[in-house]
Amino acid sequence: MRWEEPHHPGPGLQLERHNNPLSPTLQHDPPLQAHLHPRGRDNLPAVAATDEAQAAAAKPLDDADDLRGHHFKRLMKATVTLVVLGVLVVAVFVACAIAIGPLIGLIGAVVTFLVGVLVVFFIADKRSADAFFGAYCQERGMTLGGRGPLPPATPLLRKGDDRYAERTMQGRLAEGVHGTLALYTYEEESTDSEGHRQTNYYRYTLALTQIVECREHIPELYCQRKFGLRALEKFEDVFRTKKERVKLESEALDEKYEIFASKEQDAVWLRRLFSPTFIVWLNETAPKKFAFELVDGTLCCYVNGHKDNAEDLDVVAAATGAVARRLKEEALETSPKSPDAGPAPSEAG
Repeated sequence: MRWEEPHHPGPGLQLERHNNPLSPTLQHDPPLQAHLHPRGRDNLPAVAATDEAQAAAAKPLDDADDLRGHHFKRLMKATVTLVVLGVLVVAVFVACAIAIGPLIGLIGAVVTFLVGVLVVFFIADKRSADAFFGAYCQERGMTLGGRGPLPPATPLLRKGDDRYAERTMQGRLAEGVHGTLALYTYEEESTDSEGHRQTNYYRYTLALTQIVECREHIPELYCQRKFGLRALEKFEDVFRTKKERVKLESEALDEKYEIFASKEQDAVWLRRLFSPTFIVWLNETAPKKFAFELVDGTLCCYVNGHKDNAEDLDVVAAATGAVARRLKEEALETSPKSPDAGPAPSEAG
């Protein structure tokens, strides 16, 4: 798994950013604190009214790890944690000492304690992430969802032996664009020569939105990051039956992306879609490893890895909004009665 830091969207397509410099902090927005621990999720105890707790709560949540240390300290100081760890450590020490010897008992007790601390750390990490995503959605007026399926509308959403979103955030992605922001994973199982099964996990941060205006003009479009040898492109294209490679007059674009569309696609309309400004944005401003798929009006934009900070999530949402607006703009400029008619391609910026 590779974690990529995407570029910030630039002014080329007037990307909408979601960060609000005047957003209230947890300290100045009392309703947010209650939202971070929704009723019935983890049954978390109330935060102690200490200087340490107040300092942690006052920090704006920009990252899923922001409150991890705070929750870890609280859990390690909790009476229940100390009692459970103490009982387990003593029990393992006594059992190993009687069965094998005092030295083994001591080693077993230390290992048990370390495992217990690791479990507490994972619990604190989850609570910190829950708090961050809850705050992120509340600040942007989005609805937070947990693990669940996504509609298999594009090839990425149909990959693997199992696939699911670990978190979903539904609402406004950018100006005039609504949809779902998700941490998506698909799994592939394999078996080695000795019969051992292994599961590989492929993680993406993606955004989904509907652009019904595109169905008539461009039913399929795939803009993927390029990998592999260019010398093999012609060989690979021989085996493509329904899609064909799109070549545009931009070497920089050709070096970064592979673009495919249906063989019945109107080439003139497609070239208008990839206006000079749109090409510049894809080359210079789009997030690292950014790609998108458009199938029957469903747009799926994605980058590698699960993004767990506000800035990266905002970049993916804004980039999706930029692509969606460009597609919608070109579709609306073309008259349904005369598909080849219309004004000169807009520069979307």
